[in-house]
Amino acid sequence: MGAGPRQLHVRMQGRNVDEAHRGSSPLELLYDLTFVVAVSSVSAQLAHGIGSGDGLQPIVPYLMVFFAIWWAWINFTWFASAYDTDDAVYRVATLVQMAGVLVIAAGVPAAAAHFDFTAITIGYVVMRVAAVGQWLRAGIEHPASRPTAFRYAAGVLLVQLGWIASLLFVPRSWSPVAFLILATAELAVPIWAERKVRTRWHPGHIAERYALFVIILLGEGVAAATGAMQRALAISGVTPRLIAVGLAGLVVLFAVWWLYFLEPAARGLRERPSWSYFWGYGHYLLFASIAAIGAGLEVAVAWTGHDAEVAGVVAGYAVAIPVAVVFALLYVLHRPLVDRAEVPARVLFPAAAVTLLLPLAIPAFGVAAMVVAVAVVAAGAVAVTLGLPRD
Repeated sequence: MGAGPRQLHVRMQGRNVDEAHRGSSPLELLYDLTFVVAVSSVSAQLAHGIGSGDGLQPIVPYLMVFFAIWWAWINFTWFASAYDTDDAVYRVATLVQMAGVLVIAAGVPAAAAHFDFTAITIGYVVMRVAAVGQWLRAGIEHPASRPTAFRYAAGVLLVQLGWIASLLFVPRSWSPVAFLILATAELAVPIWAERKVRTRWHPGHIAERYALFVIILLGEGVAAATGAMQRALAISGVTPRLIAVGLAGLVVLFAVWWLYFLEPAARGLRERPSWSYFWGYGHYLLFASIAAIGAGLEVAVAWTGHDAEVAGVVAGYAVAIPVAVVFALLYVLHRPLVDRAEVPARVLFPAAAVTLLLPLAIPAFGVAAMVVAVAVVAAGAVAVTLGLPRD
């Protein structure tokens, strides 16, 4: 169990992985709020870049910045699942990581516009160095996990030196290459650190934390579409097409929520923990795609309200591509955890394929009609899934 709110220090012995009713702590929920700011910033920059007619250029910095956000979040989440003491020392370390997230959020515009990752790198390193301190504490206070914890600390610290060196010595034109190398190193640290002694985490807690982040991303999609709707209404006033896009966007986000929560991730992680890396790492693309749906809806609203410089087909694909990727990943990520997927491939993959074809009809029917059609496909996927016979 965690500490009381007045305790300064509690020995890190590792949480009970069979703890009943293990849910997110108030500190974890507060921590998530900083990511609301970061996700909102990076999503807004993606929408602005696409809506301004920059083509594929905004996608690279978006994926790079989102990796920093996602990787910091999941590392905090999995560590908390194993070692959350909720004492004063742990809370202060979390505060430092929250500060790093806000620095990242502040640096998103510079990264998107000028490929300047200075602020983002500083914020990211601040978060990760705080994580090094947490792993060192776990290794000192929990002898059973000492080799693993110290490997984590050493590996994370070494990669942070790499990020700093990249910021100081690598030209901006080479930033994507340096990013791929260092991001791969980040992903390799847990695999290397846990090769002998595995960190024990709570399956139910992990599944809930990931689900809560999905809700955060969907909420950002609603907020982004609403903001775009307000701007569009100021330009063109209330029109049937704007209302249609707004309602259809809400249906799409609601359908994604419904489909995601149909899968029993907690049970799957408990019964098949060997797939935890695949499931946990794969959520990078799922999370990034859900956040991109919000950006795509913002572009679609702007185009419908005559406030976008991009071609209609591009605006349509800004919605269709992330929705289709989400459909596919919902099956790909959850299928290894269960004997029978609640949302089968015969529903999700045709839905993804149809979604990708819909923007081709925009020259004839327009962006608003396309977004409505995507909503129909998403709602249909939910309806068909619920109507399938259950074993």
